[in-house]
Amino acid sequence: MFLLATWAAGCASLPANSQRPVSNAYGTPDDTALGRLAQARRSQSAAKSDSGFRLLDSVDAAYASRLALIEGAQRTLDLQYYAVHADSSTEQLLERVRAAAQRGVRVRILLDDFNTVGADAQVLRLAFEKNIELRLFNPIAGSRSSLLGRIFTSLKDLDRVQKRMHNKLFIADNAWGIAGGRNLGDAYFGRGEDSNFVDLDILAAGRIVRDMSASFDAYWNNDLAYPVQTLLDKEDLDKLRAPRAAAPGDASRQAAASTPAAVSPTHTASVLPDVTATAVQGDARRPMPLDRVSLTWAPSALMVDKPGKVGPGDDEADAGDTLVDGLLALMGQARQDLLIISPYFVPGEQMMKLFADLRARKVRIRVLTNSLASNDAPAAHAGYARYRKKLLAMGIEIHEMRSDQQGSAGGFGSGVGTRAGAGSGSGAAPGGSKSGTSRASLHSKAVIIDGRLAVIGSMNLDLRSQLKNSEVALVIRSAALSQQATQLIENSFAHGSYLLQLNDGNLVWRAPPGADFKDATSEPDADLKLRLLVDVLGPFAPEQML
Repeated sequence: MFLLATWAAGCASLPANSQRPVSNAYGTPDDTALGRLAQARRSQSAAKSDSGFRLLDSVDAAYASRLALIEGAQRTLDLQYYAVHADSSTEQLLERVRAAAQRGVRVRILLDDFNTVGADAQVLRLAFEKNIELRLFNPIAGSRSSLLGRIFTSLKDLDRVQKRMHNKLFIADNAWGIAGGRNLGDAYFGRGEDSNFVDLDILAAGRIVRDMSASFDAYWNNDLAYPVQTLLDKEDLDKLRAPRAAAPGDASRQAAASTPAAVSPTHTASVLPDVTATAVQGDARRPMPLDRVSLTWAPSALMVDKPGKVGPGDDEADAGDTLVDGLLALMGQARQDLLIISPYFVPGEQMMKLFADLRARKVRIRVLTNSLASNDAPAAHAGYARYRKKLLAMGIEIHEMRSDQQGSAGGFGSGVGTRAGAGSGSGAAPGGSKSGTSRASLHSKAVIIDGRLAVIGSMNLDLRSQLKNSEVALVIRSAALSQQATQLIENSFAHGSYLLQLNDGNLVWRAPPGADFKDATSEPDADLKLRLLVDVLGPFAPEQML
């Protein structure tokens, strides 16, 4: 078996990437409608700060803001994502991106290569469209028919393969942009059949967007960014596309398509067989009116990892000071209150020392993370579970989000609504889903310091984000915006999460007052099989891999 693995690893290789043309964001956004609008919005507010922000706390706002950037773009669209899934939500967005390219907008799409397999590989067809360039970051050699097969044929290069570009940016005309934790796909916009992610983005306008564009350019022009055409062609994609038999969920998806927030049955029944060959019909979600949306103007900075963090070689030498290192330094300056949202929360030794120092200075620390039932990455939960009792003993407040958000009120906004290296309720629940039957999974990443400094981005507070994946985040000094984010988190504390406590050395999950769910003495809502899996993984899983 060892010889077979060695042989397979030796068979996979990447082509040379020497013919990659260099391109950059347009330097002056003021000669576009979006650029002029950003300037006008700043003048209207008499703001001293040069960057404006709006929290995108619901799936409707997240989707509508992206539509607005696509429809408003006149010169360029730059999209950088860890995962773009081939489903109806993405089909609608990318069809509009294609239409923008047809009217002359230059489109650059940069994807991490980890998830571009199977049906999701069909998104790569956009690379063969006029005015659209698509590059894959840190590509994995081998067949795209299955992720497991690609990893198997890249065992020789496993250290590089496990380091991924986790950044998420959506930029229009170098004037408006979106950052946060959300990938593109049904589960991120409340349309997932089985599960939906509760996420948080932020819309930005003005000077900070030029910093976001500079970050995008650094990755786009890096040696690890391969044009799709150097890795595969249309025939390769055709081989991956096979007729799909009717699935059990198709009938319910077609019925849902008749509602105002859905696409037509024809599109819902397909899994993006050819994203460039269809027209969007029947979607009632409209672009956000950027000329009227409320903006908070505030001092800000962009925190972003160097692309070399993902590349081969020594992590520390290539990465320099990482985003999470900088975030820990900011957290260390807290004087009164530290509020953390991290779906995958594996502190590690350095972070535990920081927490101990903060608690010694009487800083209140509150954490919202996933419960075992809501976590889409059980291995990450196994790493987090090692620290729970130590964290509670320090006096840190831990809240675990419920997977069943039905009947909850408040949380991360209203409206109809993966882990790097791995793969939201109903009604008024956080990021509610279309059907009210899907599992909710926390995916938001944010840190609020002393109610005045908000950090929102793609990073988790775990060793994978710190040591392996590249990340990007906005740092905004604004009491008003920090309070908005705090209110969202505290609503989840009050309505959709358990408070974890110690009782005679044992963990207890406390339901908030008036909740429609009860206290628990073991991992709530998680079945025995899942609990046993975590118990088995816990002692052996290396923390830097979680």
